[in-house]
Amino acid sequence: MFELDVPYAREHLRIRLPEQDVAGVLLGHQNEYKRDGTQEELIESALDAPFDSPTLEELAQGKRDIVVISSDHTRPVPSKVTMPILLRRIHEAAPDARVRILVATGMHRSSTHEELLHKYGEEIVAEEEIVMHVATDDDAMVRIGTLPSGGDCEINAIAAQADLLIAEGFIEPHFFAGFSGSRKSVLPGVASYKTIAYNHNGGFVHDGRARAGVLHGNPVHRDMMAAARMANLAFILNVVLDGDHEVIGAFAGDIQAAHQAGCSFVRDLAGVSAVDCNVAITTNGGYPLDQNIYQAVKGMTAAEATLPDGGVIIAIAACEDGHGGEGFFRNIAEGDPAAFEAGCIERPADQTLPDQWTAQIFARILAHHPVILVSDRCDHDMIRAMHMTPANTVDEAIALARTLVDGDARFAIIPDGLGVVVAR
Repeated sequence: MFELDVPYAREHLRIRLPEQDVAGVLLGHQNEYKRDGTQEELIESALDAPFDSPTLEELAQGKRDIVVISSDHTRPVPSKVTMPILLRRIHEAAPDARVRILVATGMHRSSTHEELLHKYGEEIVAEEEIVMHVATDDDAMVRIGTLPSGGDCEINAIAAQADLLIAEGFIEPHFFAGFSGSRKSVLPGVASYKTIAYNHNGGFVHDGRARAGVLHGNPVHRDMMAAARMANLAFILNVVLDGDHEVIGAFAGDIQAAHQAGCSFVRDLAGVSAVDCNVAITTNGGYPLDQNIYQAVKGMTAAEATLPDGGVIIAIAACEDGHGGEGFFRNIAEGDPAAFEAGCIERPADQTLPDQWTAQIFARILAHHPVILVSDRCDHDMIRAMHMTPANTVDEAIALARTLVDGDARFAIIPDGLGVVVAR
């Protein structure tokens, strides 16, 4: 009997299958990688020797208005580890500067006080100035230029007016930007909803180069990098995480050079080959990335990449926050997925709907694959409304999947759908 525990919220669920039914396990090598030193030592070393950049201390000297863009509560960036180190170095180099943490929510909701405490710890929340980005607040935005694709680049004025803008984040495969990290701190992180929508337009998302692990020729990535340069993002600290969300790599410095080094590191660890299967079981790596269906789509794309047309996806994600966005929910629930995807592709970039991009990818998946969502914490009627079949347990989902395939079921297991780049 094959048995494997996979992440679910802050816990784990067990997959049990007969050995002969398992086509393969698509697992990156992040958990096998042995880091050289503690998490803190890796970060300190990266900051001591940045890629193609002066040190953070050199950049901070003489500055009066320093802004640190930080990922929000939906990302597993270990800010309790990274942020104290960044802030200590900044305060020592520029003791008289105003230093603000700008939380890069993109189009997500604002973080709660409890989520900020969980992310940064009590001391930083109590003593540092933390500002939530709100993409829909037009009065808080300024235009800084034009994207290569032609859209206006509008970002949070706090970021645009800083005399030193830096960012912390992490690098993992991203389902249409290629990889996360670096330039995503600006777009979508602290950009206007109008700029985000333009960059995430249906044509770009449909482009065959807008896929996990692909940067070269990726139109989404191109616009994002241009926005970061226009914003004068001067320095990044990006980390790479293992399955326990601990730092195994740290890359600091220039937004392109440090990001490229980090992406190469991730690509070497995350690359896996597709297997011949008709059912794929995937997760979103547990909390915080499986908090809602919107985020869970990312894990589904890994399953999509290894399945034939019509193959069944079993997505294990708690989705305690529900669908993750009213616009996203309506886009999927109020029509036929295939028709919605086609409409997204044809829609002009400046008419992109709110939350269209993830809904477009989800619609693409639903048009070609039955999806079973394993969750005992999410409204099952809502799951059904979004064209999926709910299951309370993994065993229940496996039994359902067997009824949906022709012949014998062959299962691919993807313990962390966000941690792999699947190649055929």
